[in-house]
Amino acid sequence: MSGARPPVYSTAGALIERAVVPRIDSGLSHSPTRYWQIVTTLWRVLDHEPVPDFGAYQAAGGGAGLEAATRLGPAATINEVDAAGLRGRGGAGFPTGRKWRTVAQNRSPALPSTVVVNASEGEPGSFKDRTLMRRNPYRLIEGALIAAHAVGANGVIFATKASFHIELHRLQSALDECRKGWDKDRAAGGARDIEFFVVEGPSEYLYGEETALLEVVDGRAPFPRIAPPYRHGVDDVGEDPVSGARVAMSGPGGDSAAPPTLVNNVETLASVPGILASGADWYRSLGTEASPGTVVCTVSGATRRHGVGEFPMGTPLGEVIEALGGGPAQGRVTAVLSGAAHPLIPGTQLDVPISYEAMEEIGSGLGAAGFIVFDESSDLAAAVAGVSRFLAVESCGQCTPCKEDGLALADLLDRVCRSEEATEHDLEEIADHWQTVADESRCYLATQHQRVVGSLLSLFPDAMRAHLEGAPAVEPMLIAPIVDIRGGRARLDERHRAKQPDWSFDETYSGQSPADRLDQRLAVAIEEGEAEAATSS
Repeated sequence: MSGARPPVYSTAGALIERAVVPRIDSGLSHSPTRYWQIVTTLWRVLDHEPVPDFGAYQAAGGGAGLEAATRLGPAATINEVDAAGLRGRGGAGFPTGRKWRTVAQNRSPALPSTVVVNASEGEPGSFKDRTLMRRNPYRLIEGALIAAHAVGANGVIFATKASFHIELHRLQSALDECRKGWDKDRAAGGARDIEFFVVEGPSEYLYGEETALLEVVDGRAPFPRIAPPYRHGVDDVGEDPVSGARVAMSGPGGDSAAPPTLVNNVETLASVPGILASGADWYRSLGTEASPGTVVCTVSGATRRHGVGEFPMGTPLGEVIEALGGGPAQGRVTAVLSGAAHPLIPGTQLDVPISYEAMEEIGSGLGAAGFIVFDESSDLAAAVAGVSRFLAVESCGQCTPCKEDGLALADLLDRVCRSEEATEHDLEEIADHWQTVADESRCYLATQHQRVVGSLLSLFPDAMRAHLEGAPAVEPMLIAPIVDIRGGRARLDERHRAKQPDWSFDETYSGQSPADRLDQRLAVAIEEGEAEAATSS
């Protein structure tokens, strides 16, 4: 059976759509046979169509979660989120209820806490947060208000990127509507007293790292801090500030007045209203015991089409690739990357369930569920060389091995892929730098680099050796954030091809890391300040 796509059948009120879609039988073979398959696509978090305005959101039941949270009170709200088993969807999978409880228990007696929404999506292969904001920013706002109510915050900061024009327009318009709508709604309770702020940050990858994001909120560069994020406020407190950005932050034992800050990802907060409105048991009715609920996935790379969709946790990876991507573009799937954050997954393991525990069990990770697929036409050495370049360029340089060993790895992998007089010694050098790149790292970026390159060395050793034995020269694959998905194809950020390791787009690399350049600017500012003070005195 072939032809136009059959109609979609929705079950009203169940937040579930049973869609009849064409399946291409190419996940395991190159057969062109087509037949129709029933695929259950969920709309718990990812709305099927964009919600046009606040009135439409309320008419469809929006606000029920906030009303329930107001009725329950902060402690019971946290208990409900904890019972649901929601885990952070930004990549780490940390239990959301535990995070909220930690912030609530460490409130500052001097200043209220703040909720920060991490809306700075930049993981290669992932486009789910931007899709969520485009489809329904109201659900995200409601989730953020529930979080603020639970931890005693008086403000919500939406930290996104200045380059996210569509998302910013949708978010700003929705915030304006929510201010007016919930101000008049008694069910909103304390939400009426919560202020909204939007931060338009830089395009750097590290902006998505939780502590670096707080640096940007405070007006500084996206350089990761050393201490755990829940001990760091968005307010500077202290006369002699010291941190990754030279700023005093709250500490354990109540020895600082700096308030703790709750940072949650877009998808995490968008999941909260449903939990409060329908209960923890409802949320746990899908997913696995350790990874309850649903997850919004992105599929791109060497597939017939690219897309974003919501699936129950525990769905086999191969089914997600088939449903969203239509199978591999050529032949079979040889490997899959979960963003630039986790080791390669061999094509022989596509039956692995998409859950935190199952992905970790096979030596990889779920991350942001942004799956980059490679088929028989893909050069895995070029793919990993692309990841290596991306991570080396995006390293801030605060940790020397991360930057220097990272750049060395990227250069060596580039040399091997281009087959320009590459030798066995290059492979030995790659192994050496791979072992030290993550030494003394303050954030996870260097570990990502180590794990992705290590997976190529251990799982696909012939991919690099082939270039030493006459394989055609290739350029490293472009691994970069998705700018948009239109017509079933993902468009990547082509600017990254020209980005230098100092985060500039100059014609030549300055030889300095971003941290070095910041130190120089700080030194000049201090000298100018001292000179001005001397003159005025």
